[in-house]
Amino acid sequence: IKKISSVGMVGVSDELAAVAEKINRYKGRSETVIIYGNTGTGKELVSRALAKPGKPFLVVNGAAFRDSQLLESELFGYEKGAFTGADKDHDGFFLMAQGGTLFLDEVADLPLAMQVKLLRVIQEKQVRRVGDTQEKGIDVRIISATHKKLSQCVESGQFRQDLYYRLNVIELGMPALREMREDIPVIAEKIIAKLCREASRPPCQLRNEAIELLMYYDYPGNVRELENILERTLALCSDIEIGRKELQMPEKFKGHRKTDTSNIERHPPPLPHPEE
Repeated sequence: IKKISSVGMVGVSDELAAVAEKINRYKGRSETVIIYGNTGTGKELVSRALAKPGKPFLVVNGAAFRDSQLLESELFGYEKGAFTGADKDHDGFFLMAQGGTLFLDEVADLPLAMQVKLLRVIQEKQVRRVGDTQEKGIDVRIISATHKKLSQCVESGQFRQDLYYRLNVIELGMPALREMREDIPVIAEKIIAKLCREASRPPCQLRNEAIELLMYYDYPGNVRELENILERTLALCSDIEIGRKELQMPEKFKGHRKTDTSNIERHPPPLPHPEE
């Protein structure tokens, strides 16, 4: 079994091995990295593996801030009295991540006004807290992630081209779970073991028939959805062994329970995705 031990991801597929190779090549360095991948593919896990070891690692979700001023104060910090409610000095994420790594998740959703300021920080390696007159030097590795195609966002005017080039020095793509079906049994067993430990219950096992069914599904929510299915299964099943009937698959998939899955590893049939 090939394993990305640094992020706790396990598998046997060539796709996962390619991710591991890129992590080993680029981890701990200073270049900006952008990670592409659908929701639930493990972008934050990989960003942590790429981060500077033993140094601060902070996460900012661009989709969580629709107000540019609020995001600016959180990223760059502020001086006491800079605005209503600023009752003390506050170092923003950049200063708190000094010497380490800042992970900008869903970077494509950053407001355009914020993109201009972020570009300047990356170019100048300086930040100025809101209300301050002095700039402070920073040494922070920036790793970004998005489920969107940034090049298309640039073409549509939603994302600045100059910032795109600054963030896209190293590009890493995360495969969808349905693209590495042979990894599903290993990943599922790892998740089951973790969930049993957390619930202080005896270790559970997936029967072969359950594994076959799990491999048959397409997982629009990727590993995160697989974990959700297994967590619901354990919550409703007290047995040590889990079969097909015990698996809490999505409603739209339950009609496929009786499908012959004996040939799934060689020829997984395409199934319609449930609505997200």
